[in-house]
Amino acid sequence: MTLTELRYIVELADTRHVGRAAQRCNVSQPNLSVSVKKLEEALGVVLFERTKSGVHPTPLGLGIIAQARRVLQSMEGIQQLADAGRDQLGDPLRLGVIYTVAPYLLPQLIPFVQQQAPVMPLVVQEDVTAHLGQQLRDGTLDAMLVSLPFAQADVVVQALYDEPLVAILPQAHPLAARVTIDAMALAGQPLLLLADGHCLRAQVLALLSELASVPSPGACINSLETLRYMVAAGQGLAIVPRSAATPSVCLANRLVARPLDIPGAERTLALAWRASFPRHKAIDVLRRSIQACSGAYWRFTTEPDSAEQSLLGVQGY
Repeated sequence: MTLTELRYIVELADTRHVGRAAQRCNVSQPNLSVSVKKLEEALGVVLFERTKSGVHPTPLGLGIIAQARRVLQSMEGIQQLADAGRDQLGDPLRLGVIYTVAPYLLPQLIPFVQQQAPVMPLVVQEDVTAHLGQQLRDGTLDAMLVSLPFAQADVVVQALYDEPLVAILPQAHPLAARVTIDAMALAGQPLLLLADGHCLRAQVLALLSELASVPSPGACINSLETLRYMVAAGQGLAIVPRSAATPSVCLANRLVARPLDIPGAERTLALAWRASFPRHKAIDVLRRSIQACSGAYWRFTTEPDSAEQSLLGVQGY
């Protein structure tokens, strides 16, 4: 059994196609097929079921392939340890970010990190927390920026900053005249939510769990931008992070944002990385950069409307 054979079965399991697996491994299809068959014979088990539609791991094969993946990750860790001794800031850093943070933080974060570590570009992946966590376990990601609570075995989680949640509503809505909005004011109001899988949805529902009227599932909304447009169209109200309710965006969409007078109406953003990840200097640069950029970006207000002009250039509102 060799590391090369283990890599072959992992790639074959991922692609379910001999040709694509061979291409990824930079070998010929016959060589890959022979190597996989040789490994099966050495182990005395069948790892893949071969059909006209492709190759599929057997139930026993799934367990062996999972172990092979862990072995390869351990070997990659050895190589990373060796590389880290030379230059921890010399390679790309793969960062996962949840959807409700990425569009507001990344435009500042990416150039800021480039200034701090010019030869360490950020490779960014947007997704929901569960998928990012899986990619962190698999080694596809080096770190992830998520909203707490988040816990995972063998993963370090460090809180970075808190961000208030605010209510957004149409300018003509009766609650728009309020300076702040409490939980009772939201009772009975149609509340728009993100789809299942978004941690913000779960947090909003938990925040309002004691209301007599808990929002019922509505449209399947997967982005805060769509959520804002739905509010602007008069479909309901929404609770969003303050970063998604800048004055320019609200004015452009005939919305207002109001602070929430509800205990716990904020979220805590945290950085998570594998405890075994060897590039500690890279994590330090990333952590400091996120805190610096978030502190600058959150410096705006949700006070009642002023004469500020929309940055989106939308006229006639």
